[in-house]
Amino acid sequence: MMESPRLVKLVDSRINEFLVSRDSILDRIAPELAPFARFSRDLLSGGKRFRAQFCYWGWRAVSPAGSTPGAVPTEADLDALIDLCAGLELFHAAALVHDDIIDNSDTRRGMPAVHRRFESLHREEDWRGPGRSFGEGSAILLGDLLLAWSDEIIARGILGAPSLQTHVAAREAIDTMRTEVTLGQYLDLLEERAWATVDAERSLERAERVIVYKSAKYSVEAPLVIGASLRGATPAQLDSLRRFGLPLGIAFQLRDDVLGVFGDAERTGKPSGDDLREGKRTVLVSITRSRLDGSSRRLFDELIGDPDLDEEQIRMLQRTMVDAGAVTEVEMMIAGRLRAALEELERSPLGDTARTELASLARTITDRQS
Repeated sequence: MMESPRLVKLVDSRINEFLVSRDSILDRIAPELAPFARFSRDLLSGGKRFRAQFCYWGWRAVSPAGSTPGAVPTEADLDALIDLCAGLELFHAAALVHDDIIDNSDTRRGMPAVHRRFESLHREEDWRGPGRSFGEGSAILLGDLLLAWSDEIIARGILGAPSLQTHVAAREAIDTMRTEVTLGQYLDLLEERAWATVDAERSLERAERVIVYKSAKYSVEAPLVIGASLRGATPAQLDSLRRFGLPLGIAFQLRDDVLGVFGDAERTGKPSGDDLREGKRTVLVSITRSRLDGSSRRLFDELIGDPDLDEEQIRMLQRTMVDAGAVTEVEMMIAGRLRAALEELERSPLGDTARTELASLARTITDRQS
């Protein structure tokens, strides 16, 4: 049986192999492209590979109509699956690069964000022009390159589909994921600018919409459906995976939002309270605002999104969220969505081994500290 640690090692190895194969292309074009190779490798090293795991167990959970779910993949099946999983991780890395530019983030996984690394390169080499625009422009291009590379390895993976029908189904699921996460990213950007013009009653609904399309679908639901589609899942199996994956993906992002405000920097790789400096209009922020009186809300709004917030101001905002009961409510939302996902999994027409592994994975991603 494929255990998650072994899967992660196989995906890591495939990513490394792919990046090495691209080094020669970069070298052939120009030696100045070395930072693209180095920054890509750093960004893709480590990580929990949650999307890869959901893709794999989505495949294992289902089967074509009339056969038994849960069959262990053959060598050829596994080779295609690992390509698909690695491609999803490259897609995730590309999204992180672009997300950090949009959010003006300084760090990612304990290192300077890619655009900051390019900015530092500009400064070290004493090049002309503004370093910030060079850093952001270069990082956009690296993110685009990672997207292209992601599609290369994904396309290679779905060539191993057992039929044209499953090939097309997997491709459609991938295309849907890419469209949704791109539009979800815009909705997130919109909320950070338009929140003051939105009725307080609608702000929570809009914050949840961002979670669904920016994170929940592509973090959990889409990888499950992509893996299952490649295997030839029945419509009932796909529907069940979606009903499991969406609430779990929401819970996953809600946990991320809590960590973005209260997380330990040594574990998350980002400064504690970084989401407050970036002005993210999360469910946690929306609930807090709805429970404050007018003067407290004005002060809260004035501070949220200030990149120069000091540690005392961060602690004050954290206390405000706790005292308003927003943290408790979000924790209840996480627990409720996890429960809904596990209940769906329990009654789903999926393989027993995969159900056990998916239940364990569901608890892991909602109870993490980083």
